[in-house]
Amino acid sequence: MEKVNLEKETKKYDEGYIMHSFEDVREIYYPYIHNEEDRDLIKRAYDFASLKHAGIYRKSGVPYVQHLIEVAYICATLQSGPVTITAAFLHDVVEDTEVTIEDINSMFGEEVGRIVDALTKIQRLKLSHRTQEEFEAEDRRKIFLGMAKDVRVIIIKLADRLHNMRTIDALKTERQIALAKETLNVFAPIAHRLGIYRIESELEDLSLKILEPEKFHEIENKLNSSIKNRTKALNTLKKKIADILIEEKINFEIESRVKSIYSIYKKMYVKGHTFEEIYDVLALRIITETEINCYEILGLIHAHFKPIPGRFKDYIAMPKPNMYQSLHTSIIAGDGNLFEVQIRTKEMDEIAETGVAAHWRYKENSHYNAKEEQKEIEEKLHWFRDFVSMSSKNQNATAQEYMENLSKDIFEANVYVFTPKGKVIDLPTGSTPIDLAYRIHTKIGDNIIGALVNNTLVPISTPLKTGDVVEIKTSNTSNGPNESWLNMVKTNTARSRIKKFLQKKNESLMREDKIEKGKQSCIDFFKEREIGEKEMLDLLSNVNVLTNFKVKSTNDLFISICQHNVTPAQICDFLGIKRKDKTDITLFKKQNFEDDNCPVSVDNQKGIKITLGNCCTPIPGDLIVGYVTKGNGITVHRCDCPNVLNKKERLLDVKWKQNSKNESYPVDIVLECVDRPSLIADILNLLNSIKIKCTEINAKLFPSEMKCSIFCQIYVKDINELEKVFAILKNIKDIINIKRVFH
Repeated sequence: MEKVNLEKETKKYDEGYIMHSFEDVREIYYPYIHNEEDRDLIKRAYDFASLKHAGIYRKSGVPYVQHLIEVAYICATLQSGPVTITAAFLHDVVEDTEVTIEDINSMFGEEVGRIVDALTKIQRLKLSHRTQEEFEAEDRRKIFLGMAKDVRVIIIKLADRLHNMRTIDALKTERQIALAKETLNVFAPIAHRLGIYRIESELEDLSLKILEPEKFHEIENKLNSSIKNRTKALNTLKKKIADILIEEKINFEIESRVKSIYSIYKKMYVKGHTFEEIYDVLALRIITETEINCYEILGLIHAHFKPIPGRFKDYIAMPKPNMYQSLHTSIIAGDGNLFEVQIRTKEMDEIAETGVAAHWRYKENSHYNAKEEQKEIEEKLHWFRDFVSMSSKNQNATAQEYMENLSKDIFEANVYVFTPKGKVIDLPTGSTPIDLAYRIHTKIGDNIIGALVNNTLVPISTPLKTGDVVEIKTSNTSNGPNESWLNMVKTNTARSRIKKFLQKKNESLMREDKIEKGKQSCIDFFKEREIGEKEMLDLLSNVNVLTNFKVKSTNDLFISICQHNVTPAQICDFLGIKRKDKTDITLFKKQNFEDDNCPVSVDNQKGIKITLGNCCTPIPGDLIVGYVTKGNGITVHRCDCPNVLNKKERLLDVKWKQNSKNESYPVDIVLECVDRPSLIADILNLLNSIKIKCTEINAKLFPSEMKCSIFCQIYVKDINELEKVFAILKNIKDIINIKRVFH
């Protein structure tokens, strides 16, 4: 028998929606909720909501309680339980009135209170002061975190959004557009992943009508015309199939199905098909009793009608991640028309229409347990299990980071692979064994050394396809991920975990080197103040020093010095250590230390050792000054070096030689950058291409800002060449600023 009136189905957008009453809601749930206490709970919730929302109206002028009735009605049509329907009536009462969650708990029970509380927290975000982007991301995260704890939260939220979209005409145009975009980007994908096709398709069509009204009506007109022209052919095909199945004594029902306007829009404007090229605009749906019946019917249809090659899909043997099961085939009818035929059992049909809601259908007197139901859904919906795991592990991430990971790794996933034990894991298109390994466990991802795909050893960069059976090979002696892996993976989860591993590895490898360099800087600086290494270490290990510079140990202090966060001069200032006030330049023994290669000269002083200061790395062209040391000649500093600014008594004039030899001198620089893969490689390649020697390079990452600072020691001839190097380096993508540094 036919259950769908095709003409009525396509005109529902123009005819508007019926306003229901509480009695209508009751008519829906009375046949499956018989317990008088449960019925009384729902009635009390309705009466309470009516009382508390009395005198409150929606923008359309309709009493606000009408919205609550419609949300409860939608939940009841999904055969939700008494707690869900009760929460649907109460979902706005805490937000809009003086009622508290404690009141809800005492009057309707803690289970209802938890659901209402989750829904209220989502709504209260609208009162917070945030940027639009932050608000949207945080709003969506709250929805998903609430859903991860109890899927009934999202059932009510979907019903709430569906009714809001049905009555969206009362809002201003810009608000309509914003809601329609959010519905397409967030709520429709959730409904799709949960398999609630009935809500998904209506949300998509209503959103498209707001965002692309011309295309919506164009498709609607084509659809109406197609239905009118092909109804006769469809009815003829139905009769032929019915005769065949009756003869074979197979129990069945036949329904007509019209493809949603949004689905047609995607095929026309996203995939580039014409309307005429879409075979499944009209389809027949055959409902039977068992899986065996499904395959029997398929065989009979293929025996009597010509199937179109490449159009057969077996979703019974391989269900979609939202539990959808059905056989799909496209055939050519006797009159030459093309039709899609879907074959499924009654249970499959219920799940196809209402998805996870069918699984949550209220079962009276069945010792219902919400936690057990949630656990069972996680077991049936593999993606939902991953989603719950991601939601619990990413509580410290920003809302934008959480939404990025969720959208990329969960809602865009459309490649389904198997583990050797038969577990299905869904991944984004283009994902590799590395993505799969990190989806299973971080340790497996860090230790992956290879993969068997369909029993064939493949590189870990191999893109996976739906149906692949993938076995991950690991080794405890693996060196772990390297930077090239970042270019191989598609999921944000894998990318973030690889970056975390590389950061730790880099810190471990560089730690000892940084400690040694920082320590040597201190030794040199303290030596100029006549303090030896042992005394210096005693001074630096003082708890007051460590506390002041916010480090836990002297090694951490040396690392901070190496990274230019602290200077030895700052430490000496904190300790009150000053140079001895001995300025007599004649104290130097006039030995012939002068090097003809030294680019600096001092008037009337010869045979004195002259060195360029490591703390400010002066180069020809800089404004410089000489600092008189004890027993180690003269050290040349840049005039703005903080280590000599307050030491005027020991300074003397020096100058660059006019005809110094054409040599290069070290200069320390720091590059402030946006973090990205291969950035250091790009810097080194560019320096090499312009023949600039780089003897040292290390980076410090700031993960919360996704920025880094890169320290380099390069060799240049003078200040002019350095300025040219700066100008060239700034052409590298993601370099924000470059400056010279002081130690």
